[in-house]
Amino acid sequence: MLELHAHTTYSDGTLSPRDLVKAAAAAGVRALAITDHDTIAGWKEAIATAATLPHPMEIIPGVELSVIEKGRSLHLLGFYPDPTIIQPLLHKQLEGRKRRVQKMVANLADLGYPIKNPEALITENAAPGRPHVAQALVTAGYIDRPQDAFDRWIGEGKPAYVPYEPLSMTNGLELLRASGAITSWAHPYLFRHGNIESMIPAMAAAGLMGLEVYHPTHTPSQQDRLTSLCRQWNLFKTGGSDYHGPAQDQRHPLNYFNLPLGLLH
Repeated sequence: MLELHAHTTYSDGTLSPRDLVKAAAAAGVRALAITDHDTIAGWKEAIATAATLPHPMEIIPGVELSVIEKGRSLHLLGFYPDPTIIQPLLHKQLEGRKRRVQKMVANLADLGYPIKNPEALITENAAPGRPHVAQALVTAGYIDRPQDAFDRWIGEGKPAYVPYEPLSMTNGLELLRASGAITSWAHPYLFRHGNIESMIPAMAAAGLMGLEVYHPTHTPSQQDRLTSLCRQWNLFKTGGSDYHGPAQDQRHPLNYFNLPLGLLH
């Protein structure tokens, strides 16, 4: 079965690429996309691990690119990008992510919630983000659960929040397509700052090739609507659990949708 949306410790997942591949195999996955936020650092380990499995598993090299549309964060999935082309863009994205986290940590300190050893949030190839900051606040004893950090300090509009450094949706799609990637709009219904139907024409013109129809947050009626839009605009359907690890995703585990292998082809 096909799993097209999963994260590792190179972004905000809790499993290493090695452990993610093994967990996916145990869940019956036969083709797994590694779609970390703004980094492709997990591909090599995942591919090497898959080669050791008793049953074949295809590793689909991917990335979840963070872009800005209407002043808000929007995520694009790219499958099979050429790493030599996409890496310079991702390096800029990673550096921007690091600056963003550093600014949020400084804001939290100004609010009276300093984080010890904040440099531990920044590593060479990993993509730091708000989940890492939230977990650091839990570890520091300021809150009981990561969601409290989003609700109080680092959610959009909260006092310590810092937006992404701008990469427009159009530029993001064009750059993904220039790398040869198959592009898909990740979890469209989580973007609540624009009408999906009105956004697709510009996105398709910029290089959008698919919609993530199957996502744990989408209702059956939303899946039906996205399927209809795929037919209307001749777009691929993609889908996956958006898996971040067993502790985070007990309600939507790996292989949540049991999707057929031919979905992406």
